Amino acid sequence: MKRICIYLAALLLTLPALADEKALADSAYAHEDFTKAAQIYTQLLDSCGSSAQLYYNLGNCYYRQDSIARAILCYERARLLDPADDDVRMNLEMARAKTVDRVMPVNEMFFVALFHRLVLSLSLQTWAWLGLLTFLLMLCAIAAYFFLPTLAGKKAGFTVAVIALLVCVFANLAAYQQLHQLENRTSAVIMSSSVVVKSTPSQTGTDLFILHEGTRVEIDDNSMKEWVEIQMNDGKQGWIRRADIEVI
Repeated sequence: MKRICIYLAALLLTLPALADEKALADSAYAHEDFTKAAQIYTQLLDSCGSSAQLYYNLGNCYYRQDSIARAILCYERARLLDPADDDVRMNLEMARAKTVDRVMPVNEMFFVALFHRLVLSLSLQTWAWLGLLTFLLMLCAIAAYFFLPTLAGKKAGFTVAVIALLVCVFANLAAYQQLHQLENRTSAVIMSSSVVVKSTPSQTGTDLFILHEGTRVEIDDNSMKEWVEIQMNDGKQGWIRRADIEVI
């Protein structure tokens, strides 16, 4: 208990300093000192941990400096933490428009694409709260079904309970999906200006195709020290050096 109190006290003492640092970074950005702003936002991320807003601000700094790969990396991390933020999505699309590679994704089945869109329509925290609230609503509706004296009341309680159950199940599935993506990050961004994708994890492997900075890839095999197997949205696969990418 004593340790918890000490931790909370230290946190309360640190919050004003962090707020001042963010205000300093915001001021530097407003005065177009993007290098200084990026440095402070990076320090805040190191001290505060992951934050969608800080990654978004840092991405804006890199974008204004034409560091497109780093801007995309920051926007992707912000989107992973808060997929419902329209500003993040719009800026990410703007940054992607400046990349060289144009990768056409494989068409998904309608219901799969719809599920993914719904999962990303709210943040992890919002889905978690929605799941909890609908669970409580379901309990209240079940109680109404059993204890209300009228048939109309019982029907209403039953209907609300079923709807609340369905929403609760989907909210928990969506929250789990986002949590799984946060804890098992297999997406990465090409950071080097250009990368030759090989057929095998070796410099002597056959050249398959070339990727450029800012392109998003999925990591299929992460077991080797210097090489990773990647897959593109269009299904292409190959091996690149680990140093050429950064995990989102």
